Amino acid sequence: MILSPNTTIIKQNKKTQKGVLIMALFLSNLGAAGIILTIAVMLASGFLLTRITKRLHLPNVTGYIIAGVIIGPWCLNLVPSQYIGQMDFITDLALAFIAFGVGKYFKLSSLKANGKKMVILTLFESLTAGIFITIVMLIMGLSLSFSLLLGAIGCATAPASTIMTIRQYKAKGPFVDTILQVVALDDAVSLIAFSVCAAFVQASSSNGSVTVSQIAFPVLFNLLALALGGLSGVVLSRLIHKRRSKDHSLVLACVTIMGVAGICTSLNVSPLLACMASGAAYINASGNKHLFKQLNQFTPPLLVMFFVLSGMRLSIPSLAAAGVIGIVYFLVRIAGKYTGSALGAAVTHASPEIRRYFGLALIPQAGVSIGLAVLGQRMLPAESGQLLSTIILSSGLLYEMVGPACAKASIKLSGSVPGKAAVDKAAAGKAAAGKAAAEKAAAGKAAAEKAAAEKAAAEKVIAGSSSASGPDIAKADGVEQPVHKAGAAALEEQTRKKAPDTGNDTNDTVSAQQVRPRHAVV
Repeated sequence: MILSPNTTIIKQNKKTQKGVLIMALFLSNLGAAGIILTIAVMLASGFLLTRITKRLHLPNVTGYIIAGVIIGPWCLNLVPSQYIGQMDFITDLALAFIAFGVGKYFKLSSLKANGKKMVILTLFESLTAGIFITIVMLIMGLSLSFSLLLGAIGCATAPASTIMTIRQYKAKGPFVDTILQVVALDDAVSLIAFSVCAAFVQASSSNGSVTVSQIAFPVLFNLLALALGGLSGVVLSRLIHKRRSKDHSLVLACVTIMGVAGICTSLNVSPLLACMASGAAYINASGNKHLFKQLNQFTPPLLVMFFVLSGMRLSIPSLAAAGVIGIVYFLVRIAGKYTGSALGAAVTHASPEIRRYFGLALIPQAGVSIGLAVLGQRMLPAESGQLLSTIILSSGLLYEMVGPACAKASIKLSGSVPGKAAVDKAAAGKAAAGKAAAEKAAAGKAAAEKAAAEKAAAEKVIAGSSSASGPDIAKADGVEQPVHKAGAAALEEQTRKKAPDTGNDTNDTVSAQQVRPRHAVV
């Protein structure tokens, strides 16, 4: 029997589905061991997908999210659904470590050095995008709580893609310096805006009306969480000193971050602000950045699990429902970032390049925004929360795909990347300088060799003159020395005639040998 290609593909798909189903059932019946194997599957899938996204010049975050979609319930269903619900702690831990890392950008000395311009520019580009999104969502008939949370999440920017693009093209200049300073503060503004909006949403969730006390209490709790984070950062700076080992320093940092996050979560307060305050207090009290480098080496597996888990929670059927809303959010956020950066540049009297092209470098969105979407999903009704998470995850994929290209365009249009002529000129100048340096070195080497030869000749002359003694030797040295046997014999004969005849041939020979020039060649 001959099978058609379609029949063969169907049979292969059925075999694949059967194998995946067996794998899922195997994991679901293992209990705690199944969770451990599930984590291994998540890490492995995230790593494998980054091999593909790397070839496509896409960020790793994109690969992690796609890996979660593939192994999630809407594709291969490789991970049992009950395990997905038991991994909320991964989200809380990842967000706590991310927020602590954001705190290092709030060093007071850096803020004073950069001045108010960077803060004003960050506030304009971040909050303008959030306001645009909130207003448009309200016009489309969505609830106030949904619109506020989506607008607050839209303030965030993913700095990783932009920074990688800058490094790839070796861009430099004031435009690039401004980008690096603004994206560092952008996530902090988003965290603060989200915490304020979350307090309002939690206050209004009990009933339709909102009173002053309902808003005041969540704000008070957030302020207390902020104070707790600041105090924990100061205590951590006292516990970690120069004599403390790196291992114990990492342990104390994990205890502090997890403790603050756990206390805030138990009080239904977002741990983001508290952990960010902890990181800011630590860097200002100690001035030590080595701990943040340690955490950057410690947290990658946790962050991979977080992004893969976010992809597993992406609801594919909700994409159709979020189609129009998601597209509108995608476009409005870009417009808000571009408009806000232009307004901020005008207020701070920035350069024309920043006014025109700065907004293009702020398009990527992932990382903190995905974590905020997970927190926002918990605060909203099931349907609205799922819609919020789907919009952020799906648009995040699009932003990570088009963001690096937009960042590349912004740094090139601003003149931060030297053109081919400038690169060729710099290369030619470098080659000419290298050639001149080589010629100079060769000339110096020749002069040194000549000086050494002259010095050796002078030393030889001095040594020869000092070894000569007696008037006969000095006189012999002044006479041209014979170099042939015939000349030596004639000289010997002449000496014999001048000497007195004693009749002793032996003595004659000895006398001749005694007066024979020292340098004669026999």
